[in-house]
Amino acid sequence: MSHIKELNISPVGRVEGDLDVKVFMQDGVVTRAHTQAAMYRGFEKILVGKDPQAGLIVTPRACGICGGSHLYCASSALDVAWGTTLPPNALLLRAIGQATETIQSIPRWFYAIFATDLANKKFANKPLYQEVVKRFAAYVGTSFQKGVTASGRPVEVYALFGGQWPHSSYMVPGGVMCAPTLKDITRAHSIMNHFRNDWLETVWLGCSIERYLEIKSWDDMLAWVEENESQRNSDLGLFIRASLEFGLDKFGQGVGKYLAWGTYLHKDLYQKPTIEGRNPATISPSGFFDGKNYHEADQKQVREHVTHSWYENQDDSMHPFDQPAPSGSLNSTILENTDFNGKYSWAKAPRFMEYAAETGPLARVIMAANPANTSHQFQDPLFGDIMDKMGPSVFTRALARVHEAPRLYNMINKWLSEVNLDEAFYIKPEEKDGVGWGATEAARGALAHWIKIKDGVIENYQIIAPTTFNVGPNDSQGNSGPIEAALEGTEIEDPHDPVEVGLVARSFDSCLVCTVHAHDEKTGKELAKFKL
Repeated sequence: MSHIKELNISPVGRVEGDLDVKVFMQDGVVTRAHTQAAMYRGFEKILVGKDPQAGLIVTPRACGICGGSHLYCASSALDVAWGTTLPPNALLLRAIGQATETIQSIPRWFYAIFATDLANKKFANKPLYQEVVKRFAAYVGTSFQKGVTASGRPVEVYALFGGQWPHSSYMVPGGVMCAPTLKDITRAHSIMNHFRNDWLETVWLGCSIERYLEIKSWDDMLAWVEENESQRNSDLGLFIRASLEFGLDKFGQGVGKYLAWGTYLHKDLYQKPTIEGRNPATISPSGFFDGKNYHEADQKQVREHVTHSWYENQDDSMHPFDQPAPSGSLNSTILENTDFNGKYSWAKAPRFMEYAAETGPLARVIMAANPANTSHQFQDPLFGDIMDKMGPSVFTRALARVHEAPRLYNMINKWLSEVNLDEAFYIKPEEKDGVGWGATEAARGALAHWIKIKDGVIENYQIIAPTTFNVGPNDSQGNSGPIEAALEGTEIEDPHDPVEVGLVARSFDSCLVCTVHAHDEKTGKELAKFKL
């Protein structure tokens, strides 16, 4: 008679973060999964009573990788609250900063966090395994160092305009605190050209960016792989062939609903920032996709559930504008001692239209496939077709992320060419009380800040990060969060080496060196300790 086994994975990530995961297995299949955010953030609490511009300095420290995205949100929220006027140059340089931070993360995430799992011995009997190990094995793979090294190029461009990366504060309400010269623009083009020549076209695509962007359907993608040896043997070609051979398209589906706030505000469409005017001005479109239909990404539809979160002063299902700064419980527990029928995570459970929604690159490319997108927005039908033919999976999610690189490369060069060095980069705003909302798409997904200013100081500040949407716990109705749902139904071939759990979690980009403790629930005996 089979019995339930448990895996306690703490932590899951490879680079940063404090995500723990507990899965219950029966006959080798995950029947239930719970995610646990193991640390209290508290940035919102720090900001209460501070000068409104404190968010420009404090919130980029919320993340060492997506600090520029937090700065983008903090400055945008103040733009709305203060009713600033933004020069086109400021919108261009903010878009360049956001895009360079995102594109640098693509090769870094792929080689350093995700693809190393493909070198796991689970796949050793597959024909492509030796080639995958040769290229993608951590540190020693022939492509590993090339990709990680190339990832540093785009943030050199960010540092040209932001002064540094990470933790810059060059975006401010009213514009940006820089005035680049022609030399800066020329140098930025040159740096991005190195990125293309050193990795994007030569190692990753095996073809020109223009040829890759002709792909409009899954059949086009398969034909592109087999078109010639250069594309077939590129790292992208190998990733696609190996993923299908290894079965990455068969698990990790998730909740089937997707949310993107969109980003890259058009230089001519958002010079008077408002909440209502933001969605039509995005170039990477916003939206909510319920599995069949597209809906507007109206921030008023966000609620946060706290039934299973360690907070003492929060009511369930409140909008961020209406929540007090969070006060943490003193009753948090470590993963092994947690009762998952009660409170079990420092993450809240955000819901959109009362649905758990996946955020991230897959959500973004689904929004890019919306037939209703306007002429200034991305119009890319590829992932509409892939979702119809294959559905979501670990493979689909990972392919969505790497698919963004060629388009972002083109957009960065376009925006650099549109900067008018003779025009303004900043218009001094008038400080006043008010409310504001700023949002963007960090590399990992939808990020937003809500701010209330009263008597010249911050009365309330709320942040919902993409990871909060993806790793949030059950809501008050018992519905799983996106990663919890994606783990359920996953077959674990070897409970002593559950690489499948790592692949699912890392396809959402949760990252940190981890040690897994597996034990038999019935006997309490620890089965093994190992690194994922």
